Amino acid sequence: MKFKLTKNKKEWCGITLWQIEATVSFGIVVKGELGGYVEKEENLSQDGNAWVSCDARVSGNAQVYGDARVSCDAQVYGDARVSGDAQVYGNAQVYGDAQVYGNAQVYGNARVYGDARVSGNAQVYGDAQVYGNAQVYGDARVSGDAQVYGDARVSGNARVSGNAWVSAKVSFTKGWFIGGDDTGKITDITDKTGSTYWKNQYVLGDYEITPIEETPSLKGKEVEVKLDGVTYKAIIQ
Repeated sequence: MKFKLTKNKKEWCGITLWQIEATVSFGIVVKGELGGYVEKEENLSQDGNAWVSCDARVSGNAQVYGDARVSCDAQVYGDARVSGDAQVYGNAQVYGDAQVYGNAQVYGNARVYGDARVSGNAQVYGDAQVYGNAQVYGDARVSGDAQVYGDARVSGNARVSGNAWVSAKVSFTKGWFIGGDDTGKITDITDKTGSTYWKNQYVLGDYEITPIEETPSLKGKEVEVKLDGVTYKAIIQ
């Protein structure tokens, strides 16, 4: 075991959290070092170099593992996952079924929640929010008061900042989407996506739009299942 729960505790949202203590040295953590707070041992993996430090809090069914770091006043809760070399710090919150992994960073007052994914070298910071089924990855940046949600995909070198909202069901890999005035580029994007969310935004630099293909629904389809040599037919509900 690399850490244990101490008797030091704090109450948070009606939940008792326990401060952790390193029982061995690993990564940049020294044996005997006090860390942040978890609700239970399962919140932090005993393997790898993952660590929760400062006043950071991890609770519910949330898990921090791999070489991930959760620090400062960050909160990870619900069924959220933070893994790989990801970092969550500042006053950031990751919750719901959200996942932050790879070399991704979520910090400041940023929020990542719902079924959102932040991965690769992506960064979400400031007061930005990524939620719904949205994905931010590659070298993308989401900052300011920006929101990326719905089925939107922001990747590559794309930047979303200011008061910009990105929610169209398309993938954006280039361009800087910033809250501001309408321009000809926004008109082009509106025509291509059929989205009116671009009304109060503008774009700097080039942009690329790739439609996200729909996954065919299997609902109502008849399938055959073999069990002990007998073939059964079933309808997917």
